[in-house]
Amino acid sequence: MIAKSGSSRACLLAVVLLIVVSISFTGITSAEDWPRWRGPRGDGSWQGPKLPAAWPAAGLPVTWKQKIGGGYAGVVVADGRAMTMDRQTEPTEVERVLAFDSGTGKLLWQHSYPVKYDMLGYGSGPRAAPTIFENRVYTLGALGHVYCLDAATGAVIWSKDCLRDMGAKLPEWGFAASPVIWRDVVIIHVGLPHGSFIAFDRKTGEEKWRACDDPAGYATPIITDRPGGTLLIGWTPENIVGIDLARGKEVWKVPYKVTYGVSIATPIVRGDLVFVAGYWEGSKAIRLGPELADATLAWEDTKVLRGLMSQPLERDGYVYLLDKQFGLTCFELASGKKLWDDGNRLTPRGRNPQVSLVWLGDSNRIIALNAEGELALARIDPQGYHEESRTKIIGFTWAHPAYTGRFAIARDDTEIICVELAPNDVK
Repeated sequence: MIAKSGSSRACLLAVVLLIVVSISFTGITSAEDWPRWRGPRGDGSWQGPKLPAAWPAAGLPVTWKQKIGGGYAGVVVADGRAMTMDRQTEPTEVERVLAFDSGTGKLLWQHSYPVKYDMLGYGSGPRAAPTIFENRVYTLGALGHVYCLDAATGAVIWSKDCLRDMGAKLPEWGFAASPVIWRDVVIIHVGLPHGSFIAFDRKTGEEKWRACDDPAGYATPIITDRPGGTLLIGWTPENIVGIDLARGKEVWKVPYKVTYGVSIATPIVRGDLVFVAGYWEGSKAIRLGPELADATLAWEDTKVLRGLMSQPLERDGYVYLLDKQFGLTCFELASGKKLWDDGNRLTPRGRNPQVSLVWLGDSNRIIALNAEGELALARIDPQGYHEESRTKIIGFTWAHPAYTGRFAIARDDTEIICVELAPNDVK
């Protein structure tokens, strides 16, 4: 009996050691997946593994890569599947939803449908990152095709053609806002008649409500819980809008008409302040009150806080914004007072500068992919920008990467690539 018990314990220990070794070898950790635009909370934060102080001079190891077509749609990852969208022009013009094994890069499935971009501006491909939720993936194509697909197989569960069948008006640069899940609905920003924002039953596709008469912009809306209920906050080319999600009704509107309709960056909400950044007309902060309908302009700046596409980050009352002229800029959220800028160090100044900023855990450390395909590690705080390491992983891109386990998965107009962020053990 004693020998048998010892043998059992030895076998159990061997199994445990095998699992530990396997986990260490494959790089699997308890780090969060990246199931939607801007990560698990939609705010550009990621609880991942500890990363090294600097990356190897030779660059990050490539785990896998695959050829894909053009597009700006970000990458998302959940349950071992990495997904994005692209456009193919041969033999016929189609948009595709693609699912890869996130560990090996094997193409698991693809779903395609015909499109005709014609003169669509910046027409390389789809713009909106997919949204994965409860084993389904929701997508919005550049021309208004909405799909709900089975995340495991790619089978169509339901679909909508918002241009052909619902009267949506196409923005100059196509539809770009990612689908947003709230309870039993998926919310799409497509600019339908009497419905800049429309909610479909996420399981059946049945229309539940429409709100706001504005045309569609490019910004993904954001959800925030308030004392009086839950708000959807969106930014159209004409207004910043608050929608009572329980009733599907617009409850406030703050005018913000933007040149060329470029309402792009997702608003951020901290405490009772909503912050929205644009280039031509600058930034606005809106103060929310105790009731859902309470919203007033707190401050605005038209000279030194002018973002374009990049989503700002906030921590401890300070916001970090990619200003089109000055580069990464830090300012006080409460007042709009600028503290510093990085002189365009993080990403080059240009006509359309871009960088995808992500907080690493609860520290002041960020990981950032710039438009040149350079992945940077840095610390940012009210005192300045402190770069630690930088390496090129991909070609020119505006698409947001995904982070999962020890890996980053990024894409450009020709390939999708997975690199290991912690190639050496970090103690």
